[in-house]
This record gives sequence, structure tokens and C-alpha cells, in this order.
Amino acid sequence: MKYRGIIMFGAGCAVMLAIGWIAFPAMLYEKTAQPIQFSHKIHTGEKVGLSCEDCHSFRADGTFAGIPALDKCAGCHSTQVGESPEEKILVEQYVAKNKPIPWLVYARQPQNAYFAHVQHVKLAAIPCERCHGPHGSSDGLPPFERNRISGYSRAIWGPNISGLKSHEWEGMKMDDCSHCHQERGVHESCLDCHK
Repeated sequence: MKYRGIIMFGAGCAVMLAIGWIAFPAMLYEKTAQPIQFSHKIHTGEKVGLSCEDCHSFRADGTFAGIPALDKCAGCHSTQVGESPEEKILVEQYVAKNKPIPWLVYARQPQNAYFAHVQHVKLAAIPCERCHGPHGSSDGLPPFERNRISGYSRAIWGPNISGLKSHEWEGMKMDDCSHCHQERGVHESCLDCHK
């Protein structure tokens, strides 16, 4: 009986930690499926053999085009070339109707942040996987997880609400960028990224 208060306090702490680390993130993020599933593995594998830049290219002025326009997909998929139900949706609902695919962008940065892909990919020769992870080998797309408060993707913060990482590519916060710059001996100022 004399340890009842300690046991109750410990149980209360355990419940609050569970709420904070498990329940809160589940409530904080809403999950939305991408309009169609896409296999990077098929497109970057031996069968098709595309590189990241074949679809995610740079414009003539060096800015990054980001998500490929529908005409990139239509170049190969004007008709269905495989047996996938996802490809059937692509061809019938988007390519045939010339309707852009409303992709949900995992890596969209806040409006006050400026990120130049060309400086990182071309000049610094940083591989895409350093920031975006092993997407080239993924067979499907994870759901888009939007923070209900900020509106940003969970990919910006990372999968762990504490900010702890299992891989260097988990998260795209300012601290992640600064840490990478420090590793490479790059001096930075606020105006390099905030314009």
C-alpha cells in the first residue's frame, strides 16, 4: 500500500508518454493516398533503366522542374504497355484526357525557404538518395502525411516526432541542411536559403 502512489505516478507517466509519442503523432498527421501508385523500381531497374534526371530534370536556367509533367509519362505511356491496373488508370484517366496528375509533393519546403537543386546535384555532386532516400528502389508510394497544424509533409520533419533519425535522409529541416553543410565545410548565412 505504501508504494501505491509511486506505482500510480509511474503508470500515469507511461500513459502520458504513450499518448505523446504514439497517439499524438497519429492524430497530428492525416494520410492521403497518391492519385495513382508508381513503381520507381520498375522505371529505374534493368527493364527500363531510367535515371532520376530522366524524369526529374532541370530547366535551361538551372532551376529544378520537380515532379515530371504529364508529357514525360505520355512519351512512353500513350497506350498501356504493361498489365498493371495503375498504368491503366494513368493512361485512361490522365494521359488520354491530357489531365495533369495531382501528385502530393512530399518534399515541398516552406515558402520562406529557397533550395537550389542545381547547386547540390550538379555542383556538389550530392546523390538524390542523400536527401530523398532509396526512392529509386521503391515499388510503391507511401501515403502523403500532412501535418494538420502546419500543412507541411511529414517528410520535412521525418518519421520520428522527436526528430531522431535512423537514416541521414529522414527529414529536411534547417538543422539537417546545416549539418550536411558542416560535414562538407560549407559556410552558410541566413540569406543563402531564406530569400
